[in-house]
Amino acid sequence: MASDKPIRVAIIGLGFGAEFIPIYQNYPGAEMYAVCRRDQKGLDEVGDKYKIKARYTDYRELLKDPEVDVVHINSPIPDHAWMSIEALKAGKHVACTVPMATSVEDCAAVVKAQRESGKVYMMMETVVYSREYLFVKELYEKGELGRMQFLRGSHQQDMDGWPEYWPGLPPMWYATHCVSPCLAILGKHAESVVCHGSGRIREDLIAKYNSPFAIETATFKIKDSDVVAEVTRSLFDVARQYRESFDASGSKKSFEWQQVEGEDPVIHTKSTPEHPIAEPEIAQRVKVPDYAKLLPEGIQRFTQPAAIQDADHLSFLQGGGHGGSHPHLVHAFLSAVKGDRPALPDAETSANWTMVGLCAHESSMKGGDRVMIPTF
Repeated sequence: MASDKPIRVAIIGLGFGAEFIPIYQNYPGAEMYAVCRRDQKGLDEVGDKYKIKARYTDYRELLKDPEVDVVHINSPIPDHAWMSIEALKAGKHVACTVPMATSVEDCAAVVKAQRESGKVYMMMETVVYSREYLFVKELYEKGELGRMQFLRGSHQQDMDGWPEYWPGLPPMWYATHCVSPCLAILGKHAESVVCHGSGRIREDLIAKYNSPFAIETATFKIKDSDVVAEVTRSLFDVARQYRESFDASGSKKSFEWQQVEGEDPVIHTKSTPEHPIAEPEIAQRVKVPDYAKLLPEGIQRFTQPAAIQDADHLSFLQGGGHGGSHPHLVHAFLSAVKGDRPALPDAETSANWTMVGLCAHESSMKGGDRVMIPTF
C-alpha cells in the first residue's frame, strides 16, 4: 500500500470489538474509519463515543464502501466464515476473531478466497501475542529451554449465560486458544489428532449440537517434528476457574502456567552434575515481563489493563485482559497489510489451528479414532 495513504479500518461487532477502536486510532498510519453493528442505537453510541462518522448496520453495504481497506470482524462465531469470504471477494484485507470457521469445508473456502484475492487474512488469536507466550518463545529461541520435548495447552471456561450460539458448543470447536501456542512456538502445523470426550453435559445443552461431552482432551502430532502436544477444553458443567494456559517442557528448562488466577508461573530447571540444583530450588516462580517495547510508541500503553476501555467485559474478567495481546495483534495485522512481514497466523495456519479442534471433536465422536487434518 502507498505509505502516504492511511490504512482505513472498519470494525464489525462492537461488544468485545470496541476494545480495538482506540488502538487503531493511536496506530501510526491507520485511520479508524468505520464501525458496523446491527443495532442502530448501539452503533451510534459507539460512533459518538469515538467520533467515527462512517456507520453501518448492514455489513454488505459496508463492503461496498471503497474507502474501507481492511475489516476487523468480531461478530458471533457462525458469521466468521461467510463474512471473511465476502470481505476478501470485495477486495478487503481481513482480520477475524477466532475461530476461522466451524467446519473444515468453510476453512477451505476462506483459504481459497484469500488466495484468489491476494489480500491479507489473519485470525486474531490472542494467546500467541500474550506476554506469557512471548516470554516462553523468547526463552526457547535463546536456547534456554533446550530441546522441546512436549507441549500442553488447556482452556477451561464456564460459558453458562453467554449468547445463544454458545450453549452446547462442542468444546474443541473453540480450541485455538490452547492449540495455537503449541504450534506457533515450533512454527509448524498439526498433522493428525486423537481425542477422547469425557463426562456428559445437561440434556438441553446436548440437543443444540449433538455433542454430549463435558471435557474433550486431544493429543496431536506435529508435522516434521518428534514433539506431541496435548490440549484440554471444557465449556459447561465443569467446576473450574477460568484457565487459558500453556506449558512447554524442555530438556534444560520447562515452563508451567500458574494453577489459579493471581499466581505467577513456574520455571523448572534441570539439575545436572555440572550445575547441581537442590531439589526444592528446581521449581521457581517467575515474573513474566510485559512486551510493550515491541510495539510502536503510540499503542504501547494498551498492553496494560488500565488502558482498556471496557475492562468489565466478561472476556476480560475471565481472560485476564488477554495477556496484553490486543495491540500486538493490531501491529502484526497492519504490518502484514503494509507488506512489512507475513501475517501470523496467515490463512493456511489459521485453518490448521482451527481444524485441530474440528478434527479433534470428530475423533471424540468416533470413540477416539485418529483423524488426519486436511491440507489445502
